[in-house]
Amino acid sequence: MSQLLAGPIADRHVALGATFAEFGGWNMPVSYAGTVAEHNAVREKIGVFDVSHLGKALVSGPGAADFVNSALTNDLAKIGPGKAQYTLCCNESGGVVDDLIAYLVSGDEVFLIPNAANTASVVELLRVAAPQGVEITDRHREFAVFAVQGPRSPELLAGLGLPADMEYMAFVDADLNTGDGRFPVRVCRTGYTGERGYEILPRWDDAGPVFDTLLDGVRALGGQAAGLGARDTLRTEMGYALHGHELSTEITPVQARTSWAVGWNKPQFFGRDALLAEKEAGPVRRLYGLRATGRGVPRADCTVLAGPGGAQIGLCTSGTFSPTLKQGIALALLDTSSGVRKGDEVIVDVRGRDLPCEVVIPPFVPSHV
Repeated sequence: MSQLLAGPIADRHVALGATFAEFGGWNMPVSYAGTVAEHNAVREKIGVFDVSHLGKALVSGPGAADFVNSALTNDLAKIGPGKAQYTLCCNESGGVVDDLIAYLVSGDEVFLIPNAANTASVVELLRVAAPQGVEITDRHREFAVFAVQGPRSPELLAGLGLPADMEYMAFVDADLNTGDGRFPVRVCRTGYTGERGYEILPRWDDAGPVFDTLLDGVRALGGQAAGLGARDTLRTEMGYALHGHELSTEITPVQARTSWAVGWNKPQFFGRDALLAEKEAGPVRRLYGLRATGRGVPRADCTVLAGPGGAQIGLCTSGTFSPTLKQGIALALLDTSSGVRKGDEVIVDVRGRDLPCEVVIPPFVPSHV
C-alpha cells in the first residue's frame, strides 16, 4: 500500500488531538472533540474544516471557459466572472467521473476544484479534449482549502476584514491579515454543510498561519475545528452527493437527482447523448432519502426491501445517525419499477435486522446557505 498523503497543516491536527483515517489517498482528521459536538457547532454557531486534500486544476488560454463549457455538464455561460458553479465531469455512458466546483475567473481562465482521488482523471480527460492553446495544469499542492461553515461565519469573515456580504457561489480574491503577515486568499461563499459558509483558499505554504487565524476566530465565536466525521453527517442531512457513494462512473446525474447541474440545452458536453437518452426514457433507479422510524441506523451498502420479507428494491449509498434529528438517516438508490414514492415505508436490512424507514426527498433538515 502506498503511503498516505498529508495536507499542509498535519502538525496542527496532531496538536489538536485529532483522530485520523484514510480518505481519497489522504490521511484526514476525522474528529477532534467528537463528531456530534462538531456537527452541532456548525449547525448552531460555526466550525472550520481543513479540506486541503481537494484537488485544484487550472484551465487557461484563449477560449478556456468555452472549452470547459463544452466538456463539463453545467452551463458555464449562465454565470459571469467572479462566480463559481457546481458541475460534473461525465464519461460517454453518462456516469460521473467526478463532481466539482468551477470558478470562472475570466473567459481565458477557469479554476477547478475536483475531489482528491479523481483530480488526475479529470485533468487527463480535459487534456485529451483540449484544443490547441488551452492548457490544463494540475495545481493540487499549490493551494490549501479551509471551509468556514455555520450561521456565525459572516461575522467571522467581517471581523477578519474578509468579504462576507456576497451572493451565494460568488468569490473574491482578498488578503488576510494574520500575526505572521498578510496572505492572499480566494474566498468563495459556498460549502458542503447546508449552512451559510465560505471556502477560503490560501497558498499551500501559507496554510499554517491562515488556519491559526481562522481557528482563533472560530473559537472566539463559540465554535471549533471540525473533521471528516462531521462533514459527512452534515452533508448527509442535506442529501448532498459524495462521489463514490451517490455519484460514480456507474451512477448518472439523472439517477442521483443532480440533473439541475446539467445544461440540457447545450450542444456539447461529455456524456451528453447518453444522458439525454436516459432522461427521455426515465432512469431505472433514483436517489431517495430514508428516515428511520424504528431504532437503528442504516449504513452504506445495506439492502432496501419493499417490506418485511419483501423483494429487494434498492441499496443504501450512505447512512448515518443524524445529530440534528436524533435518528438514523440514509440515502439510497431505489428501483423506479418498484413504484416507491415519498411517504412510503420500506425496510432496510441492517445486519439481518429489519429497520423500518420512511421514504423522503432530501434534504432532511432545512438549508440555510
